[in-house]
Parts: sequence; structure tokens; C-alpha cells
Amino acid sequence: MGCCGSAERTKREWRPLEDRSCTDLPWFLLFTVYCVGMGSICGFTIVTGGADRLIFGYDSYGNTCGRRNEPMEGIKLNGLDHSDRKFVFFLDPCNIDIVQRKIKSMALCVSLCPTEELKTYQDLKRFAMLNGSELCSYELAGHKYPSLPERFSKCPKLPVPPSKPLPVFNRCTPVDISCYAKFAEAVVTFVGDNSVLHRLIAGVAASKEIIIGLCVLALGLSMILMVIIRYISAILVWILTSLVVLGSLAGTSVLWWLYIDHRLYGNDTASKVMKEEVEVSRDSGQALLVYAVAATVFTIILLLLMLFMRKRVALTIALFHVAGKVFIHLPLLTLQPFVTFLALLLFWIYWVLVLLFLGTTGNPVQNEETGLTEFRLTGPLQYLTWYHAVGLVWISEFILACQQMTVAGAVVTYYFTRDKNRLPVTPILSSVLRLVRYHLGTVAKGSFIITLVKVPRLVLMYIHNQLKGKENACARCLLKTCICCLWCLEKCLNYLNQNAYAATAINSTSFCTSARDAFVILVENALRVATINAIGDFVLFLGKILIVTSTAFAGVLLLNYQRDYAEWLLPLIIVCLFSFLVAHCFLSIFEIVVDVLFLCFAIDTKYNDGTPGKEFFMDKALMEFVESSRRLERVVERGRTRVKEAVSEGAEMKPMAPGTSSA
Repeated sequence: MGCCGSAERTKREWRPLEDRSCTDLPWFLLFTVYCVGMGSICGFTIVTGGADRLIFGYDSYGNTCGRRNEPMEGIKLNGLDHSDRKFVFFLDPCNIDIVQRKIKSMALCVSLCPTEELKTYQDLKRFAMLNGSELCSYELAGHKYPSLPERFSKCPKLPVPPSKPLPVFNRCTPVDISCYAKFAEAVVTFVGDNSVLHRLIAGVAASKEIIIGLCVLALGLSMILMVIIRYISAILVWILTSLVVLGSLAGTSVLWWLYIDHRLYGNDTASKVMKEEVEVSRDSGQALLVYAVAATVFTIILLLLMLFMRKRVALTIALFHVAGKVFIHLPLLTLQPFVTFLALLLFWIYWVLVLLFLGTTGNPVQNEETGLTEFRLTGPLQYLTWYHAVGLVWISEFILACQQMTVAGAVVTYYFTRDKNRLPVTPILSSVLRLVRYHLGTVAKGSFIITLVKVPRLVLMYIHNQLKGKENACARCLLKTCICCLWCLEKCLNYLNQNAYAATAINSTSFCTSARDAFVILVENALRVATINAIGDFVLFLGKILIVTSTAFAGVLLLNYQRDYAEWLLPLIIVCLFSFLVAHCFLSIFEIVVDVLFLCFAIDTKYNDGTPGKEFFMDKALMEFVESSRRLERVVERGRTRVKEAVSEGAEMKPMAPGTSSA
């Protein structure tokens, strides 16, 4: 029996792109059922009125504005006809609870928002008489506002600021946002007055064309860099390797020089200083010795690693070279970040909307603190929010996994097609079709495993933030340790999943089988994997820094001609953040391509040797690497053979010891 109960062959037979069959079908059905549940939550919020309450708004008595409402038991002033009252008006719109993200003010449905400031109760009465829009609680008559004793608690707080209705959501919002004093405290303390904030916003608005142009520049640089790396990979990798080695040697030399200098000249001044200073000087000398020894050990280990891993560095260069060719043959790979980002964006918008619907769904409950009516999910329905939250993680990971499987399928098709001129017309589209037809279950299973690790980590992070300043040092350390361990586990599983998807794209096996096969291949090539990840990730990180700095430099040149520093600082920050995001997305695709190429190369060299019937699939650059490795192995083997022959000849010529006789 194979992994997870699937029957497997006793020996793995890699047959790239030959057989196709559906994999992990039960997991696809489970994922489909879960998505149907997510959609059912959306339908439930719409049927129960949560969507209407969010869009059209509701008052503090549970009535939906712009609708004829049915009466609810136990709630006064409920079940009113608000067909002609389409706007939500807050008696004290500036009373905002930032922590709980709620407006504590009483809300009413009105037919018109006050467009001018109302300073007295006479103004409230006049507004009600002229416009037919009563701004006090429903049980109060508009013509009696100035004389009613309840006016202080059930009428708006004076003065009433002028307001306008929000588009679509129909809430009366004050025109002067400075009334939200609590919300603006952090901003006000930062800028002192509004002039700086206005200048920053004006700078962004005036520089929007330059910002868009710089973002397009970052996009173009990212696409060009992925192709250029193919031609400069050898120079770039060896320069970086040499700089690391030289930096380590220089640092070690400086530490030993400081220690020797301290030993030579420290004793000369020892008699001139006090005893305490002598002890401090001795401690400093011992610390320098420890640092110098540690640096020496590190440098020796680094030199040995470079010596023994130089062939693997050459493999990294070859893989980067081939990855550049992949993007030339498959240019549509560069569109994958856009497609994935668009899919994630649409899903996140849907998820946020449904979450807001859930916030206005449920049974009406009167808040004991404020006396306002709120809608809350009670009983088993309260777990709908948790179900919805887990769906956010699982479906997001599923979309990212689909990108990985699509890229892996296209790269596998490229690698295992001997004649690159006979590639499918659209390898990316073929990979997408294979994913949809055969392997959605595998992607669903892999993304679920990541969800099992990510959700507990997010929960622990939430608990840690809630208990900040309250927990003791031991609990804080334990929480951070658990969060760190789960983060490391998540990263390892992400890497294994990515290789499992590549193995599935090669041999059409289930997730567990593919993960096991990929793990075996990676373990057999552990040093190569470490070298490729270490050097490759560092090179790609420098590529991201190069794109950001180039975009920032161009931004400084363009923005400096028309604005002073305070005004173009914010546009430049926006451009740098966007350029880093774009570079990360594109170079992450490049990293996936390199990892998939390495897995294909490892499988190719393990099961093929270049003889008739077992020809290699690899590219010419990788073939040259294999040939150079074989030549080096033959030279080493020839040297070993000569040593053995010399030893055996010496043993034959050795004279017999006296006193011995032949049998």
C-alpha cells in the first residue's frame, strides 16, 4: 500500500508525460463541497437580509432603510415602513470606537441628509418642517423639538455638521472629516497641522502620471531581468561567491590584527592605568580572541564548502541559463503573476463582502451598554464566521498552488520535449487544461496541508497580540517559539508541495506519491539543493534590490524636477513598494522554474545515461555540465587506478622475510 492508502508499484517508473489519470479525486470533491458551503454562507446572508442591511443600512431599532419592515418581537419602534426614508443618519457621527470598529451613536432612517449646519433645536424643527426629514427619534414630533425634555438624548448632538450620502451605501457622512477627532489623533500628532498632509496628498495626485510610468518601468525591468540573468548568471554568481569569500577573509584578518595590536600595545599602558581598567582591557583582549577564532573557523568552513561545492555552483549557473531559455520559449509565463493576482483580488473582494454581510446577519439583540439593536449570529450559526475564515486561507493557498502546478506543467513539457521546435502551440494553456482535467484534487490536498499549519499559526499570532503586555515572559517565549516553528514548517511544506506538483506534472501520480518521490530525489541531491537555494535565492534577492533601486533612481530624477522633497517623498515610497512587489512576483516565478528544472534534471540523470534507449532529455547547457562532471570523474578514477596499481606492484616486489618458506 502506498501513501494514504493508495496502491503503488514496488518500483517507481518515471514515464514523463506518457500517462494521464485523475489524481486525488476525493480531495477535489471535498474542496468542491467546501466551496459550495462558502457560497451557501453568501446565500444565507442574502436571504436573511444581511446583505440588504449592509448596503441600504439599518437604524438602531432593527429597521432596514428604504424598505417596508416586518415587526420583530421584543424590540420597540420596529416594523416601520421606511420606503421613503433611504438614508442612515447618525445622531453623533463622530463618536467612533476605533478598537471595536463600531459607531456608538444611535442611527435613524431619514429621507434627506442635512446639507447645512444645524446649530439649534429650532434649526432641527425648521429642517423637519421644510424637508419632511425628522432627525430625532421616531416617537418625537418634529414641531415639538425645541420644547421636548427628551431632546438631549434622542436628538442629534448640536451642532449637526453638514453631510452628504455615501454613494451606494446611503450613509449620511459629515463633509468635514475633522469631526472624527479620535480617528485623526494619530495623523494630527504626526503632521502637526493639515498642511503637510495636504501637500503629500497633492503631491501624489499631481504625480500620478509619473507614478504610473515608474510602475510600468518596474514591470518592464522585472521581465527583462529574467531574460538577462540567462547571459550574466555565470559572471554574477562567481562575483558574488568571490565577494563573500574575500569579505570573510578580510573580516578574519582584521579581527586577528586587532587582537595582536591589543596584545602588543596593551601591556605597555597597563602600568599607567588603574586595576579596574586593566581587567577591562584583559576582557576586551579575550573577547577579540574569541571573535577571531570564531571568524577563522567560519572562514575555513566556508572555503571548504566552496571547494567541495564548486561543481554544484556550476549547476546553479547552468539552471539559470536554461531558465532564461524557458522564458524565451514560453513568454506567457510572465503573465502568470497577473492572472494569479487577479484571481486572488476577486476572491478577496468577495470574501470581504460576505464577511460584512455576516456582520449584519443574525437575530436582533439589544446592546445593554448602548441600548442599540445589533444583529448577531447565535448558536451553531456563530461558527459560520470561522468556516468563512478557514475558507480564506484554503482557497487562497489553492489559487497559489494552481499557479505552481501550471508553471510546473509548462516547464516539464519544455524539459521532456526533445525537439524544442515541436513544443505545443500554447504550453501554458495545455498545462492549465491538464490541471483542470486531472489534478485539481492534488492541488486541493496540497493547499489543505498548508492550511492545517497556517491557521494555527495565525490563531497563535492573534492570541499573542491580544495578550501583549499581559502574559509573563515564559508564556511569551513559548508562544513565539510555537509561531516560529509553525512558520518554519510551513516554509518546508511549501517547498515540498512545489516539488510534489512538479512530480505530479511529470508522472501523473497522487499528491502523497509525488511528495514521496520528490523527497527521495531531493535527499539524494541534498548538497545540490542547498547550493541552488542558497546561491539562487541570494542572486534573485539582489535582482529585486536592483529593480527597486533602479526604479527609485529614475523616480528621483523625474520627480525632483517639479517638486520639493516633502511633496515627492510619498510618491517615491509608493513607487518603491510597488516595484518590490512586482519584482517579487516575477522573480518568484523564475525561482519556481529553476526548482522544477532541477527536479527534472535530477530525474533525468538518475534514470538516463545517454546510451541508446536512455538518451538524456536535458538542454545543451546542462549536457555540457554533465559531460564536464564525467570527465572530471574519469580523471579522478584514472588517478585512483594508478595508485592501486602502484601499491600492488610494490607488494609483489617486496622480498620475503627471512625464516619463511612456501607452503
